Amino acid sequence: MHRWSKLFLPTLREAPADAEVASHKFLVRAGYIRQLSAGIYSYLFLGQRSINKIVDIVRQEMDAIGQEFLLPALLPRELWEQSGRWTGMGDNMFRLKDRKGADLCLGMTHEEVMTEIARKELRSYKQLPQIWYQIQTKFRDEPRPKSGLLRVRQFLMKDAYSFDIDAAGLDESYKKHDRAYRRIFSLCGLKFMAVEADSGAMGGSQSQEFMVATEAGEDLIARCDQCNYAANVEKATSKLAPVEDLAPTGDGKPEKVHTPGIGSITDVTAFLKVRATQDIKCVAYMVEKREAAGKSSWLPAAIFLRGDHSVNETKLLALLGAVELRPMTAEELATYFHAPAGFLGPVGLQPASKPMAGGLTVILDSALEGRTNMICGANVVDYHLRNVTPDHDFKWTLSADIRTVSEGEGCPQCNAPLKVGKAVEIGHIFKLGYKYSESMGARVLDLNGKEVTPIMGSYGIGIERILTAAIEQNHDENGFWLPASIAPFSVVVTVTNIKDAALIEAAEKLALELDRAGMDVLLDDRDERAGVKFKDADLIGIPFRVNVGKKIAEGRVEVVTRATLQSEEMPLEMAAQFLLARMAHALPESE
Repeated sequence: MHRWSKLFLPTLREAPADAEVASHKFLVRAGYIRQLSAGIYSYLFLGQRSINKIVDIVRQEMDAIGQEFLLPALLPRELWEQSGRWTGMGDNMFRLKDRKGADLCLGMTHEEVMTEIARKELRSYKQLPQIWYQIQTKFRDEPRPKSGLLRVRQFLMKDAYSFDIDAAGLDESYKKHDRAYRRIFSLCGLKFMAVEADSGAMGGSQSQEFMVATEAGEDLIARCDQCNYAANVEKATSKLAPVEDLAPTGDGKPEKVHTPGIGSITDVTAFLKVRATQDIKCVAYMVEKREAAGKSSWLPAAIFLRGDHSVNETKLLALLGAVELRPMTAEELATYFHAPAGFLGPVGLQPASKPMAGGLTVILDSALEGRTNMICGANVVDYHLRNVTPDHDFKWTLSADIRTVSEGEGCPQCNAPLKVGKAVEIGHIFKLGYKYSESMGARVLDLNGKEVTPIMGSYGIGIERILTAAIEQNHDENGFWLPASIAPFSVVVTVTNIKDAALIEAAEKLALELDRAGMDVLLDDRDERAGVKFKDADLIGIPFRVNVGKKIAEGRVEVVTRATLQSEEMPLEMAAQFLLARMAHALPESE
C-alpha cells in the first residue's frame, strides 16, 4: 500500500502546448513523464511503475520460449559494416568516436551483436534452435520527434532473435513469437490486430506487425471486416472494380493531341473529357542502389500507373532492392524523356532489360495490364497521346503492384470493401532469412557434418508503445484508465474527508485488506477537497476507485469503475471480493 500524501505525483490541469495526441497530453498531465529534450523523456514514479509491469508481462511470456540476454548499447562500427548497415541506416543512427578515434554507434537494434555471439559460440545443429532476447534501451536519431512517447530518440524495446537449422525451424520460431505476442498484448489489455507488413531496413522474406487502431497513429492499415484481412498500406493489395476503356479514334494508332499548357491529371482529363481511370500517369525517380563497400549509385526509373492511383514508395523500394528515392530534376527529365513534367509518357522509351542494371528501368503497375486506348504524355511539350495500349504500343522492364490501396477497394481475399485507418505499431516480427548470418559468416555443421548457414528471425516489441496505445484506446476528456495488469495501481482508496477519524480508520483497513489480496493499492490520504481527489483519480489511469465517505457509518462504500464511470454502493466487507472478480474478468482467457 502506498499513501498519496507521501508520493511525488505532480499532476497538471493543462496539457503542454505542443501535445497533439491524447497519450502525450495525459502522460504529462498525470505525472508519468517529463520531457528533458526533444524526443527524450524522464519516467517519473507512476510511469515507471507501469513500464515495469509491462516489462514483467513481456519477460514472463518470452521466458516461456527463449532466454534473456543483456547486450551493450555502445557498438563498434565493424559489426555494422559486416552486415552492410553502417551506411544503410543513414542519419537515423547515433554515431560517435572514442578517444582513440574508433567509430561507434548507439544501438538501434541488435541483429549484428546476436549474430556475432552465434558465429563464435554455435557449432552444430545440436545447439539449434536458439531464441535469445533482451529488454534494453535503444536509440534512434529521429528527425521529427513528436507525439510524446510515440516518436522518440530513446526508447525501451524487447528484441528477440532466433537461429534455426532450416526454414521449417524458422517457421516454428516465428509461430512461437506470434503466439507469445498475442498473449502479451492480450495480457496488457490491448485491442490489437496482426497485419502483413514490409520488412524495410531489417530485410527478410516475411514480416507481421501488431497494430492498435488509433487516430494518433502514423501507419495506415487496410483491413476487411468480412474476412479479417489486414495489411499495412506499405504492403496491402486490393481487387479493383472493372473500369471502362475508351473507344479508339481514327485508325486506332497512338495519336498526338495538342494540350497547350495542360499537364496535371485533373486538367488533362477535363480538357479531353475522359476519366482519370483512362489516363496513364508517369512518376519519374532517381533510385539509390547500394553497392559493395558502402558505395551507391543513382539510377533512373519511370513508373507508369493509372491516373487516379499513387505510387507506394515502400513497395517500389522493396521491388528494386533500393535504399532511397527522389524525384527526377528538370535536367534529368530532359535527359531520359526529352520533355518536362506533365507531358511524360511510355511510348518511345527504351526500357532496360533488367531492373537497376543500367539504362532506364520502366515499371508498369499491374493495374494497367490488359487496358486499351488510354491517354498519356507524348514526351513532347504541350502534347498528349490517345489510343495508347500497354504491351502493344510500349514495353516495360517489369510489371508489379506498386500502387497504394485506397478505402473502398475490394479485399484481395473476399472482395468486400476495404477500410483504411490509422494505427500505432506495438510489435513487429520478421523472418530475416540469411541476411545477417550469411554476411557475417555464421556457420554450423548439419546432421551430415556439412557446414551450413543458420537461418534467422528477429522480433521486436516497443515497451512504451504498449503504454501509449493503451491510453489512446482508453481515455476521455478527464483522463484515462489502464487495464489493472499495467496500471501503476489497480485501485485508489479515496478518503473524502481526512479530518474524519472514522473514515481514515475504515479506509486504511480496506486498503490493507486489498493489499493482502494482491492488489496494488494507493490510499489517497491528502488533505484536499473530495472533488479534487476525484479529478486526480480520474486523470492518472487507475481502473478502480473506492470512495470512503459518510456512508461508512452504515458500513458501506462506493466503488467506481473508471472506464464506465459506473458507481456501485456495497458493504465494506464486499469491496475486496467485488474488485478481485472485476479484475479477473478483465484478463484474457488462456490460449
